[in-house]
This record gives sequence, structure tokens and C-alpha cells, in this order.
Amino acid sequence: MKVSVIIPCYNEEEVLPLSHKRFSQVMESTAHDYELIFVNDGSKDHTEELLLGFANDDPHTKVISFSRNFGHQNAVSAGLHNCTGDIAVIIDVQDPPEVIPQMIDTYLKEGSNVVYAVRNKREGETFMKKFTAKIYYRMLNSLSDYTFPVDTGDFRLIDRKVLDAFKQFPEKHKYLRGLFSWMGFKQTPFYYTRNERAAGRTKYSIRKMFSLASAGIFGFSKKPLKLAISLGTLSIFIALAFAIWVFIMYLSGKESIVPGWSSTIITIVFLGGVQLFTIGILGEYIGNIFDETKNRPEYIIDKKINFDPHNNQTI
Repeated sequence: MKVSVIIPCYNEEEVLPLSHKRFSQVMESTAHDYELIFVNDGSKDHTEELLLGFANDDPHTKVISFSRNFGHQNAVSAGLHNCTGDIAVIIDVQDPPEVIPQMIDTYLKEGSNVVYAVRNKREGETFMKKFTAKIYYRMLNSLSDYTFPVDTGDFRLIDRKVLDAFKQFPEKHKYLRGLFSWMGFKQTPFYYTRNERAAGRTKYSIRKMFSLASAGIFGFSKKPLKLAISLGTLSIFIALAFAIWVFIMYLSGKESIVPGWSSTIITIVFLGGVQLFTIGILGEYIGNIFDETKNRPEYIIDKKINFDPHNNQTI
């Protein structure tokens, strides 16, 4: 059995030498053939030079280098499109490669198509990041038409059946952990502890985390559109109730209770806020449709090292 290990990288020069050594040692300790696919997502430091050096010294190390930064999900997609293993493991440089053999054992024992890693402890992360992640996963499940595992990332093992199914998805804004859950198949959790980074810092800024969260919500749920309708209906009832209240106050002779322009401004601001909110939701869906209709590739590959020239996919 051949194992493909897919590692997306962006500005990881500080941790790459140690990470490559760990990945190689772990995979050498198994009885399986393997390939390490490092995807350089347009790094601006010396990540590419380091990866090219690893690939030159080790035929098991393969490198895909993008022409610019296309994002983490697209980097993982490139690895999945170009891997040749019977199973593939998606992992970040901060995840422990030492648990990969245990995940393979779980896959073989359970006969699963997917073994997804669940973080039972997240060292080196702030309380706010852990809290917002916990809230997000539960909010996604409440909004989505499907149920997704909570407290999981992209770290998972998938078999060739899932890989082949994945290649059928032409959409550009992929939310990978959502897609793998949406596919179905037999899926088994694997619990592990994510240790603090050995070096460097996370490349997921607040903006990138928000973008990933939006892809999950708007890619797997139409409920925000229904929420817009609900907010619009609510604002109409509030406006009617307020109009009735003003009319009653006028008939009772308590004209001074009506503050005049202030009540008008409050009503306008409330209705305007609801309208802008609903327009924003519509804009997200329309923006996704716009990107899909352009049909541009998800990524552009600048270099491919140690790959079979007949396996040269760019999607």
C-alpha cells in the first residue's frame, strides 16, 4: 500500500527542516511505500529553496510550487489532485506526524474510507481562538443541512475511493472538511493532541479564518437566505407595532411621548441595518456564483519536482 502525505506550506522556513526530518522518519518506520507532497503556496521566504533541496536529496519528497499564494484549501486540493497513493493523509506542519501510523492502523482495523483527526487538546493556542472555533463548528452545524464533526480540521486520512470522488468536484470555493463529510462513506474519528508549534507562527490571520468560515457557511447552507427573509419580516412587524403605538399615544393626547425626529431616525436606522445585512448575505452568494461562472483554475503551478511527467494535473 502506498501512502501520500500532503503538506501545504506558506512561509514555513523556520520549521521546515525539522518537519521534513520528522515526516521522513515516521514514514520510513512504516512498512508502506510513501510520498511526501509539499505544496508551496506562494511563500515569500526561503520555503521553496528548502523544499527543492529536500526533493533533490530524497526521491520520496515531491514539491508543487504555486505561481503565487492561492490559499490553504487550494494547496491541499493540488496535493490531492496529484497524489498517487492508495490512501492520502492531509496534514499541516504543526500537526504531529507521529500519529500517522496509528491513523493507518485505525483505517485498516475499522475498514473506514475516512479517518478524521479530532483535537482533544490544542496546546499553544489562545483561549479566544479555541472559543471561537468551538462556537463556529456548532453554528455551522445549526445552519447547515448536513452534520459535520466538531473540533476537527483538515487533518485526516482518506482512501482512493474518496480521492476519486473528490476529483469530480469542479467548484472553486472548496471547504474541504465539509466536502468530505458531505460525501458520506464510512468515517471514523481519531483523537490526538496537537502540540504547540516547534517554530514559526500560524499563517491563518483573522481575515483568512473568517474567509474559511464563510466558505463553510455559504457553501453548505441556504439558511442565511431564509434568515434574511425572517429579519425582513421581523422588521415589518416592529415597524407596524411602533406605528400602532404612536397612533395610540396620539389619540390619548400624550403627544409629548412621541419624540418626533428621533423616532423617525431610529426606525430608518433599524430598517436600513436589516436591508444592508440581507444585501450582504445575498452578495456573498452572488459573489460565489460569479467566481464559479468565470471558471478560472483553482491554482497555477509554477514548478513540479519528482513527479511522473504523465501525472501532470492542474485544475
